[in-house]
Amino acid sequence: MLKTKIFSCGLAAITLSFALAAAAPAQQAKTDLVVTGIKGRVPTEVFGKRPFMRSPQISPDGTKIAVMMSRNGVDNLGIIDLTKPGSPPKFFVRAEEFREAGDRTVGSWNWVGNRTVIFTLASREHIFGQLRDLRRLVAYDLESGKLTPLAWEDASTDAGDVIHRDHKKETILLQRRSLRNKQMEFDPEVVSVDVRTGKFTTVVRPNVLVDDWIPDGNGVIRVGLGSSEDGKQRLMYRSNENEQFKTISNEKDTTYTGAQIVPEIFTKEPDIVYATSNRDNYRRVYRFNIKTMEVVGNPVFQVPGYDVGDLVASKDGSRLIGVRYTSNKERTKWFDPRLAEIQKFFDEDFGVGDAQILSTSEDETKLTLHVGKTSDPGAYYLFDTVSGKLTVLGYYHPELKDAQMNPTETVRYKASDGLEIEAIITYPRHRPHRKNLPVIVMPHGGPFGVRDQEEFGFFPWHQSMAELGYVVIQPNYRGSGGYGRDFVKEGRKSNGYGLRMQDDLNDALTWFGQKGLIDPSRACIMGWSYGGYATARGAQRDPKLWKCAIAGAGVYDFPMMKAYDTDQFGSFGASYQATSDNLVAISSARNTDGPWSPILILAAERDARIPMSQSKTLVSRLKGSGKVEGKDFRYVVQPKGTHNLPYEDVHIEWLVEAEKWSDRFNPAYIPSDVDYATKPAIDPRFQSGASAAKR
Repeated sequence: MLKTKIFSCGLAAITLSFALAAAAPAQQAKTDLVVTGIKGRVPTEVFGKRPFMRSPQISPDGTKIAVMMSRNGVDNLGIIDLTKPGSPPKFFVRAEEFREAGDRTVGSWNWVGNRTVIFTLASREHIFGQLRDLRRLVAYDLESGKLTPLAWEDASTDAGDVIHRDHKKETILLQRRSLRNKQMEFDPEVVSVDVRTGKFTTVVRPNVLVDDWIPDGNGVIRVGLGSSEDGKQRLMYRSNENEQFKTISNEKDTTYTGAQIVPEIFTKEPDIVYATSNRDNYRRVYRFNIKTMEVVGNPVFQVPGYDVGDLVASKDGSRLIGVRYTSNKERTKWFDPRLAEIQKFFDEDFGVGDAQILSTSEDETKLTLHVGKTSDPGAYYLFDTVSGKLTVLGYYHPELKDAQMNPTETVRYKASDGLEIEAIITYPRHRPHRKNLPVIVMPHGGPFGVRDQEEFGFFPWHQSMAELGYVVIQPNYRGSGGYGRDFVKEGRKSNGYGLRMQDDLNDALTWFGQKGLIDPSRACIMGWSYGGYATARGAQRDPKLWKCAIAGAGVYDFPMMKAYDTDQFGSFGASYQATSDNLVAISSARNTDGPWSPILILAAERDARIPMSQSKTLVSRLKGSGKVEGKDFRYVVQPKGTHNLPYEDVHIEWLVEAEKWSDRFNPAYIPSDVDYATKPAIDPRFQSGASAAKR
């Protein structure tokens, strides 16, 4: 990513003002918490609920867990003490999504040693007339209960990137932008921070050629990565801390497919690293001599037909012990014999890939994991490898718990030009006949390098619409990530964005219609961000195909958006998105005359990625073309909304509005349906909550 020149002012003066959260009982493995079957329909608003628990991180000594938990729709970060079974968690910071300038929210969190939890704190600030998101780092001392800002002094835009942790010394390496050098305040330095005292010292000073520094497992900075405004990506390297950095490569990635080699694990062999590369189309794991940029031996690991993901290093950072990847769903290949044996045990007990190890103690005798099928939210567990005891920490979803919801499946179909497209299909569980059903096509955001997979997910929109009675199809259209470099490049061709990528969505209707699963004449399209763009583009370009369209936070005028992105990311970075030769032609807001599918337009007023001017422009031009609000389109502005939709009330509003719009123009059940008379009512256990939400 290109450097963004953001000005900063007076941030060192910001003080901590967190709202401390009250304790709540820890969720235990009790049978009354289990929801084994929900026969009736689950109300749409339930799918917008915040996760009850997420990302439990175990301490190095295995005695405590740092975890985010939701209470009344608000996230709270706290500690579970495993030495005191049954004791309530101790919450120490409320993590609400920021909405106004000056508001703050918690991002990632982790341990440094056994007495300190560090977490990133993001804030939204007005800087020279624009809303910018800034990050800071805070330490929580479990013994004193004290919150300590870490290296806030002289920090500018970003001071929250932890690149190394030393549990024994209780120190971190923090990459941050600093005001100490006015000529280089947008170039990162690296400081070593004592998380107990907050004191810090400079390790690496800023370099105008470097945007990111990468350390080895010992905390020695070995690599500097940079990018220039003309798109060149530079890699600077040194074999040890006594050498000077030398430029190893400096090339332009004109395909935007992540071609640069980035070392991830530095082995104990001189200059030998583990890294991933898509040099042979699919991203694979290789050993490289980083000094010469040459491959050492054959690929270490590859997944036929898919890219690999992140590498997992040993505790000392010198060995490759695992690889994360996604085929039909997220999986991990463990090279460490002990973890591989544990994973095999989980696969046999829960199903292949249904248990994912999240964190381990330093000696790997205790670990946290998530267990769940792709159609249920699942639960978090603590596993003791010595005793073999498996303990429920808490369910992911506060109300659905372990209920099996609408089943999902991965299916490949042929686009009209012959390209094979993979799609995630969610079947409505109340309609087992699976014949001639109404459908919602749901393109993912991004669009490039991103994909959908089989999962319940943080945003289970596919589940909410399937629960209403629709088949939901999530096509990983050309340009999506995970299927090799050539597949991404297919979306980046001049006829990709808004054209062939759009055809891939239309072709799903044809293919699944021919299979008899769906009735293509009963189709709506729904999406957010790029999905919002594709939705509006579908409503404008192919109104005969779509009975309705549901667009959120989309780009609707690409000439306007490219000007905005050029200001944010430079001319090369602004070309990352639309690659069309005719931006006007693929912009729905520039083509509002003529027939359109009825479209719901939902905009987040505090969207820091896609400005509100996009939605306002579309609405204005629809009106100018004679479209009638309330009939041809509906415009909903979320004053408290952001691009990420993480806050519970705005998330629920998005899903409920989608339900109403689809039911108005493309009801899930119509009198000619064979199961019309057996349309499910809301399950009794949700009746009171559903009624309250409607009010």
